[in-house]
Amino acid sequence: MGRDNLGAETTADEVLDSIDLDGRLAVITGAASGLGKETARAMAAKGAHIVIPARDLEKGESAAAEIKTATGNDHIEVFEMELGSMASVRSFADAFLEKHDRIDLLINNAGVMACPYAETRDGLEMQFGTNHIGHFLMTNLLMPAVLRGNSPRIVNLSSRGHHRDEVHFDDLNFKNRDYEKWEAYGQAKTANVQFSVGLEKRLADKGVHAYAVHPGGIVTNLGRHLSEADVAELMARMKESSGEGAMLKSVEAGAATTCFAATAPELEGKGGVYLEDCHIADVNDDDPTGSVRSYAVDPAKAEALWSVSEEIVGQKFSY
Repeated sequence: MGRDNLGAETTADEVLDSIDLDGRLAVITGAASGLGKETARAMAAKGAHIVIPARDLEKGESAAAEIKTATGNDHIEVFEMELGSMASVRSFADAFLEKHDRIDLLINNAGVMACPYAETRDGLEMQFGTNHIGHFLMTNLLMPAVLRGNSPRIVNLSSRGHHRDEVHFDDLNFKNRDYEKWEAYGQAKTANVQFSVGLEKRLADKGVHAYAVHPGGIVTNLGRHLSEADVAELMARMKESSGEGAMLKSVEAGAATTCFAATAPELEGKGGVYLEDCHIADVNDDDPTGSVRSYAVDPAKAEALWSVSEEIVGQKFSY
């Protein structure tokens, strides 16, 4: 497949067909299953050294073994980390930096979607605390290694779900409003885009670029909290926005835009953007079929998110 024809049905292997990742070190959260695992497999097949931070070590080791068997690449490591615990994130960062001094690709893929109200170990609303704050803290703690990487890139998995809501800086944890799981998911996914904008502002002049990605609609264990009614609602929403031809992507196609963001030469020097179907999305507040909302890429809102995130983790970061 020519690179001019990359799109919604392109697979991760097709994106990486002409890409050499030999010796490049990629840290991929959520790679014990689903999209993260397929991203890790596809990158390992092109020679990448893969590091999997996993909440469940046994599950992580099982995924690593499968990837080694599938690719013949033995450079797959697993570390323990729970994104919903700042103490666990800090322990992982310490353990990783003790062993490795660089990161070429940091893929913030893990997440939770539309769960009943719950809190992280630090008392944050689960979706915002896991999807954004856990990755915010981990990324910044690992930054010394990222800055030593070879043409390093950071990829944050967002979603078209960011269309559902903005970040409510005055009530991040639903203390003063009724909890609604899709609005909470939308807030967290908007934060993933704004985090990419904030990273790009701080790191572009140091040769590090950040990208936000909508992988598409895929059936993975990300949807483990969804009822049959939730799935039916999702499919109806997809048909409403994309027509009767709306379809779920395969995991192989779902991982493609992540791999594109992490490796595409076409994106060199073009960070701080939101990607879907292996291309940079337009900024459009009305398009129901895709695009990125203007509030998600608003520099002022990205700065507000950065400030409140530093307050939450109790640490300021400068490079």
